[in-house]
Amino acid sequence: MHPESPGHAPVEQAVTVHRPVPITPVQAAPLVPVQPGSIPAVASIVLPDGRVVTGYAIEPAKREPIATKPAVSRTAVNIALGGIGFGAVCGGLFLLTPFIAALAAFIHQLVILAAVIFSGWAAVQIFGASGHDGGTTVNIRKAVFKRNHFHG
Repeated sequence: MHPESPGHAPVEQAVTVHRPVPITPVQAAPLVPVQPGSIPAVASIVLPDGRVVTGYAIEPAKREPIATKPAVSRTAVNIALGGIGFGAVCGGLFLLTPFIAALAAFIHQLVILAAVIFSGWAAVQIFGASGHDGGTTVNIRKAVFKRNHFHG
């Protein structure tokens, strides 16, 4: 007779429940560049359950040394050098004003000297020798100008 036939009690079957087991994340080893021509050694590891894993041995990555900071910051050095440069220029700035005043006085004296020389030359030309020994004398007579033509 069949177990599901009428008149018999149903037979219970054993049920197996499978529950998923979470996989723990594996930390990946950092990749180290391999130089061409050098082949790394092969290593084998036996896991606790008896499996054998074979692969290349990877050396751990070496951290680069941290650069030491200078005792004095660059900004402080730049400010100090700027102060030294400004101090060196200040001496020249103090001398600049008297130099400009002296240059203006010198130019003023040259202008006065040129005026005196020119006025002396003009006085000689005007009041100088009144006798014309070898000069050309031009007599200007009354002239008539008509329509832009000279009729003399």
